[in-house]
Amino acid sequence: MQLFLLHLDEALEAQAEFVRTCVMAGCTEVDVRDPGRAFRLWARQAVVDELHRSLRLGLAGAKKGPKLCFTGSGDFHHVSSLLIDLALDGIEEPVTVIHVDNHPDWVHFSGGLHCGSWVNRVADHPAVARVITVGVCSDDLTQPERKGANLDLLARSRLELYPFDHAPSRVKRRLEGGHGFEQKSGHLHWRTIGDLGFDRFLDLLMGRIDTEAVYISLDKDVLCSWDAVTNWDQGQMKLADVLRLLSAVGKSHRIIGADVTGDYSRPRYGGGLLTRLLKRGECLIDQPRDAPPEADTININSAANYALLDVFGAMMP
Repeated sequence: MQLFLLHLDEALEAQAEFVRTCVMAGCTEVDVRDPGRAFRLWARQAVVDELHRSLRLGLAGAKKGPKLCFTGSGDFHHVSSLLIDLALDGIEEPVTVIHVDNHPDWVHFSGGLHCGSWVNRVADHPAVARVITVGVCSDDLTQPERKGANLDLLARSRLELYPFDHAPSRVKRRLEGGHGFEQKSGHLHWRTIGDLGFDRFLDLLMGRIDTEAVYISLDKDVLCSWDAVTNWDQGQMKLADVLRLLSAVGKSHRIIGADVTGDYSRPRYGGGLLTRLLKRGECLIDQPRDAPPEADTININSAANYALLDVFGAMMP
């Protein structure tokens, strides 16, 4: 496994002991904070292209083989689509993308890339057999069409979604077929981890991954608040269960790459005045307003990162 720390913001830099451990393990640090400020939350295509070029250069000296990238705040989860592009370069076999997150990240967004839209881009990649999203609890599923959800992904079986816990989702359109839900009386009734129980869900998940190769993208906001501190609303999964899920996937499939996002940093935006104002407004609507205590944040997030590094290291030799 090749380990990378992508410094899109200051979230990882604040975890000095974790960074020191990674450096001692031979990691490569890639400083992309300049394009990162403009990329944060969402970016127009020119900024996306600039960051894509920077990442290609930053990872260019690495040997072939699986790469694990820690990427900082979940405000940058859309960088996963660029990392997946790079991981799939030259891949001639189908790949399943496992997406562990408190949010589905499937909204329509034109002219660029949003941290809530990147799953659409990945699902359209010709090498991706399917995206499987696991762990959602957020209200993005309450009335998904009003939130801008791309339900075509479910209808075309490009995406399967298994919430951790969620009430049925009210929708206007009829979705034929699909796994992970049953449509009744204008609602999608989900097959949730809570209803199935974790062991039964793992059996179900293993049965739905029909490729040998798997890429994993993990946002730590899927975790409950005592296992992670993020820039977003938190889910309900326990770190121990997420580690079990990752290990189960790794034992039965070949992991070709992975990324971890969802650390905390104070939002700083680049771009013009209008762009910065729009992003601040979106942040006020969608994110918690109170900054968490710095020491607690570093301790909690570092502990999770150490555990994830250990599990991924065992999965991606």
